[in-house]
Amino acid sequence: MAVLYYITYSLLWLLSWLPLRVMYLVSDVIYLLVYYVVRYRRKVVRTNLVNSFPEKSLEEIVRIEKQYYLHFSDLFFETVKLMHISNEEIKKRMHFSNPEVMYDICQHNSAVVLLGHYGNWEWIPSIFIDAKGFVAGELYRPLKNKYFDGFFLKLRSRFGTFNIPKNDALRAVVNFKREKKNFALGFIADQTPSKNNLHYWATFLNQDTPFLNGPERIAQKNGYAVIYFDVRKIKRGYYNCDLILLTEDASNIKENEITDQYVALFEQTLRRDPACWLWSHKRWKHKRENVQ
Repeated sequence: MAVLYYITYSLLWLLSWLPLRVMYLVSDVIYLLVYYVVRYRRKVVRTNLVNSFPEKSLEEIVRIEKQYYLHFSDLFFETVKLMHISNEEIKKRMHFSNPEVMYDICQHNSAVVLLGHYGNWEWIPSIFIDAKGFVAGELYRPLKNKYFDGFFLKLRSRFGTFNIPKNDALRAVVNFKREKKNFALGFIADQTPSKNNLHYWATFLNQDTPFLNGPERIAQKNGYAVIYFDVRKIKRGYYNCDLILLTEDASNIKENEITDQYVALFEQTLRRDPACWLWSHKRWKHKRENVQ
């Protein structure tokens, strides 16, 4: 396994030196292979799209489907590019309209940041390049393969963020508080909860959908601010993110209100340009009626 990893790493390292415009030419070919030949999770993607957009024709569904697979292929190369991309280039390609919303809050409080698997979430941590006076962390699911887990941790730490295993979120919060550090903690909150965490359900894309409410509970218990990252793809290789402040102090917000706001905002983001979400994920594998 170690030999396979180092061979793969070496190939990716070489690939990452290519300009993105060249990478996208390769991506065009990979898209054709993945969509038409390998047919990677085509049934999952088609089912998710049909159930999410019953009002759309089959022709519209297929169009979104193809756009998704091209975006999915691009995302791979954009992630690899993180190995060598400069701060100057990432700032041009991942633009934040109003980062001061978070920068200002984190001078006197901490913030829970909510986003989804939308656009290029691997480039989002670049917002912390110019951050001062607070620390930043993001939760992640550790990979089973320790070599590739280490590879992605290195990529995701490019811009100075801490990578925190998802089961260690509370421990990280306690440690930051003990050290008297204000922080911004990012949650990709559209992930499917495990069977043991199916506590909250909402209507999302016309379907009964379980959501993690842990980020809301952390913010409410500690009186943290909550910020939603509204991402949109401007064109190939370029993204924009607007920071939407949901509350400066979550301790005063009713239970589930923040999660409901996130669900509504994220659906709005997704409907604006559906192709940029992770449709190959089995998002609706759990059914409420099957929960004991």
